[in-house]
Amino acid sequence: MLKGAEDETRAGFVALLGAPNAGKSTLTNNFAGSKVSIVSPKAQTTRTIVKGIGVWGNAQIIFLDTPGVFKPKRRLDRAMVASAWSGVGDADIVALVVDAKRGFDEETQAIIDALKANQQKACLVLNKIDLVKNETLLELAAALNKEYAFDETFMISALVGKGVDDFYDYLAKNLPVSPWLYPEEQMSDMPLKLLAAEIVREKLFLYLRQELPYALTVEPELWERRDDGSVRAEMTIYVERDGQKQIVLGRGGAMIKKIGQSARRELEDILEERIHLFLFVKVRENWGEDRARYTTWNLDFNS
Repeated sequence: MLKGAEDETRAGFVALLGAPNAGKSTLTNNFAGSKVSIVSPKAQTTRTIVKGIGVWGNAQIIFLDTPGVFKPKRRLDRAMVASAWSGVGDADIVALVVDAKRGFDEETQAIIDALKANQQKACLVLNKIDLVKNETLLELAAALNKEYAFDETFMISALVGKGVDDFYDYLAKNLPVSPWLYPEEQMSDMPLKLLAAEIVREKLFLYLRQELPYALTVEPELWERRDDGSVRAEMTIYVERDGQKQIVLGRGGAMIKKIGQSARRELEDILEERIHLFLFVKVRENWGEDRARYTTWNLDFNS
């Protein structure tokens, strides 16, 4: 870790911007040292800005894991993309994260065009380098830097932690001189009940096939500490049609049981306490047009 001036501390916000599934959430979790943002092989998993907080040397770095930037087709899509760009406006440093295996695609080009239009300074992070040949990496870095004058370029694998130290060193050196903004041990500002809802949604992405996870949402109904120190958590999974409800439940309730057990085990590992998790599935045809759903996740309904 860096050794800064003896009593000089730094702190600030780093917006991770990029196309869906570029590895922003994996990078955030790597730095925070715990699961603060859900991860899925499916694109567009992150729906709102998630803060991953950690200390690197004398600096407290607050990662803003933003939703992937893509061409929106519906209200929720528009709200997610707007949330991503709002994170850029709140950041001290912007990092464009690019999936090195996917390369320089239309979504990355659109993000660069927007950075140019806003005259926004940014650094470049090529992720998943363990999946790409060195020659391809160098060509990709050259093409991206020819398109936009990035302050610095980093090559990392967030999943295995390769190359991340140099990136964290750069951030720690370039954040503003400031007292730390959060307690040293805090890893995120997401309420535990929302983290639990996100973990459940991650498992839905993991176990359900095709596009069904995009047609559902998970809302926390109860997060209550019991007399024995354990927590009772109740979550409602909203789907759009009866047929989707049956898929989530599975034959004889087998699927929802599997999802609940997996989510409960992960929550207990993260929080190191006993969790009693109860999942309910309800049909709400137009939940994507329900203003209350957006308020819960700090998304702008009118985006």
